[in-house]
Amino acid sequence: MVQVQHAASTASPPSGDPDSSPWHILWVFLRLGLTAFGGPVAHLGYFRTEFVERRRWLDEHSYADLVALCQFLPGPASSQVGMAVGLARGGWAGMAAAWVGFTLPSALALMAFALLLQQGALAGAGGLLHGLKVVAVAVVAQAVWGMGKVLCPDWQRAALAVLAAVLTLLLPSALAQVGAMVVCGLLGRALLHLPGQAPAVHRPHRVSRRAGGVALALFALLLLGLPLLGATTGSPLLATLDNFYRAGALVFGGGHVVLPLLQTAVVPGGAVSNADFLAGYGAAQAVPGPLFTFAAYLGAVMRPEVAGLGGFGGGLLCLLAIFLPAGLLVAGALPFWDTLRQRPGAQSALAGINAGVVGLLLAALIGPVWTSAITGPADVGLALLAFVLLVWARWSPLAVVAVAAAAGWALA
Repeated sequence: MVQVQHAASTASPPSGDPDSSPWHILWVFLRLGLTAFGGPVAHLGYFRTEFVERRRWLDEHSYADLVALCQFLPGPASSQVGMAVGLARGGWAGMAAAWVGFTLPSALALMAFALLLQQGALAGAGGLLHGLKVVAVAVVAQAVWGMGKVLCPDWQRAALAVLAAVLTLLLPSALAQVGAMVVCGLLGRALLHLPGQAPAVHRPHRVSRRAGGVALALFALLLLGLPLLGATTGSPLLATLDNFYRAGALVFGGGHVVLPLLQTAVVPGGAVSNADFLAGYGAAQAVPGPLFTFAAYLGAVMRPEVAGLGGFGGGLLCLLAIFLPAGLLVAGALPFWDTLRQRPGAQSALAGINAGVVGLLLAALIGPVWTSAITGPADVGLALLAFVLLVWARWSPLAVVAVAAAAGWALA
């Protein structure tokens, strides 16, 4: 969690400023969406360079405090920072433009990959697809390694991570995953004692407290109402949208953590095969932009008779469903953030949830990622090589994915 020790202000653009038009914001974020490789931490670095150093849309302290808010909320932190920047710069239209620009390039690339896979255009590339499944092992292991060092710095949080992993492995269901997060949050609030954060001062983010309250109410209404509506109607389409909305609403810790929730949502029921799921997850490492666009791939590759959607339209619907809670939360939280961030109980609960996130990801690494991708000693060696290149050689994910895919092809 980023701690901000200075007062911060977010400058609103002057009226009529061409830099605040939705089209200009779309163009700025489209360039970032085409070039921002490396995952959420790297994305935040790109954003700082673009909006603090180059364009001066934010000062240093405003940006740091915005990052702190988006780390506190569930959802894709880097995308939420982008949404908040677009909102502050161009209002609701600017927020939408920022999201579309940053998200669309990788979503389109992954949907194209899904359609090629469905049409059999990759039928002769079994080795390449297997290499993508193996590189997913290294990527998830890297996430567990890196997040564990940051989010589990003491034995109490390490124990919470182990507890979450055990609960998730013993009870492999979406409900058990959510329950593990709730348990870790309650235990964190009771056991962890963390310092509060210093107050921060903001200029308006173009969101009133009333509008923020409406956004939070809509977030809760959809979270509670979609499963009830799906159960009442028996609609597979509503059930699928509920799964993706819930994944976006309940994920703490970044894009990799959405993996177990989505796997539980789409693989056991037969909407997506586990092989296609892992191949797409590996391919998602090779595109720029947010990892949550993996939802677009899943929506495009789904079996319509099971999920109620599929193809290009299914990809767009799943993409909207998984990002909608992130937008509602960041818009809803901005007017109330300064008060919430100073409550020690909230900070301790979040620390417990973040530790549980590490355990959730560890359980996903064990099953299904490892058990589905690793079939022999050659796969173990390739996964270890990819892990070393990511963690110690610090190769870009794109380069590691290329190496693994080529190796899978050669070993097939």
